[in-house]
Amino acid sequence: MVQSLVSSGFAGECVKVKIKMEVYLASVQKNMKSEGEIVEAAIVPLLKLIALTLFGLILAHPKIQLVPKATFKLLSKLVFALFLPCLIFTQLGPSITLKNIVQWWFIPVNVIISTAIGCILGCLVAIICRPPREFVRFTIIMTAFGNTGNIPLAIVSSVCHSSDAPFGPDCYGNGIAYVSFSQWVSVILVYTLVYHMMEPPLEQHEIVDEEIQEMPVDLSNPLLVEAEWPGIEEKETENSKTPFIARLFNSISNISQTNIPDIETIEEGGGEGGERNPESIRCLAEPRVVRKIRVVAEQTPIHQILQPPTIASFLAIVIGVIPALKHIVYGADAPLQVITDSLDMMAQAAVPSVMLVLGGMIGEGPNESKLGIRTTIGIIVARLLVLPVIGIGVIYLAGKWNLLIPGNHLYQFVLLLQYTTPSAILLGAIASLRGYAVKEASALIFWQHVCAVVSLSIYMIVYFKLLLSYI
Repeated sequence: MVQSLVSSGFAGECVKVKIKMEVYLASVQKNMKSEGEIVEAAIVPLLKLIALTLFGLILAHPKIQLVPKATFKLLSKLVFALFLPCLIFTQLGPSITLKNIVQWWFIPVNVIISTAIGCILGCLVAIICRPPREFVRFTIIMTAFGNTGNIPLAIVSSVCHSSDAPFGPDCYGNGIAYVSFSQWVSVILVYTLVYHMMEPPLEQHEIVDEEIQEMPVDLSNPLLVEAEWPGIEEKETENSKTPFIARLFNSISNISQTNIPDIETIEEGGGEGGERNPESIRCLAEPRVVRKIRVVAEQTPIHQILQPPTIASFLAIVIGVIPALKHIVYGADAPLQVITDSLDMMAQAAVPSVMLVLGGMIGEGPNESKLGIRTTIGIIVARLLVLPVIGIGVIYLAGKWNLLIPGNHLYQFVLLLQYTTPSAILLGAIASLRGYAVKEASALIFWQHVCAVVSLSIYMIVYFKLLLSYI
């Protein structure tokens, strides 16, 4: 009797252990499935973009050249002037409201934070890798300023291009809106800070009889110059390819006498018979440093921010925050629905065209560079591997301090992307405009985009794991 009770108790324990084992194995299998789904959700969108890029590479490769370089330049102009503005206008407008502008305030701030951290990393790269003296500023710029436009737009579009998008049914519209909302800050930084930091170094110029003559510089015009700023050659000014600020503040030439009107010139003819009034001259005089800063501000091409994508962003924001206008332009019953739908149809070509142009740019191959292998590797490691890790910490702290929209994983994903992309292709256009490190910019952007295939794949998996599993 006792033996039967013991045996029955032992059998019961075995059944319990078996049940626990089955539950454990089922949970492990479920976790493995979820892990696989996360990896798939992160990698498949990138594979789609890589496939588009490969098409562009094959079409533009010099040995095949099924499509000539001029055609890619025309395509980049269409992207810049039509497809991208249509995408921004049709997706940002319906999503934006006054409430959203208040909630999204951290998006442009995050661009500034990522740029500041990138500048610090760029300084460290310059100290450790010791690039040639004339490329120190170039090293800092290429580390600091990432692509916050075309690449994030392509990634978000690809991630959300399915009915079961990982970030919900409104993934596409909201994602494009988040990315578009950050572009104006990046554009302002590029046309102010980057423009002046990319001015040619004084070493490129010879001083002969107190006149500055430019050293011959080979300014080839690779496709990357046209990729994000078509028609840049038409934007060149008198001082675009000169070390304007260095000459101005170091008084190397007589530029302050030629380009900066003297007080006497301003006051000429101020008095009767052309006589100058010393008292009025003293009143109108301004400190020399203030005058030089004013001249630098006048030479800053801030008006260039009014490009088609930026104008589309501003129009979408203005229309989106005014309900009366919004109901006229956006929505199924809007009177202008036909026009909006037409713009949306053209917007569908934006991402494929962007990736085809990128493939064409990569197909040209890297140019010769005087930057040095060590500095090139340093910039790539800092920009593509180190900065994203710091970005994860920044976004984590911002979430802890309640600076982000609670529970909005797509919002956090777009913020993380700002730390992950390679250097902005627009930097190549600025380099061409200033006549400074054009070949170095082309070579570095080429290698960054090649390496970004691996780095983006790694960090996309990390981001999806963090956002969809733990946060």
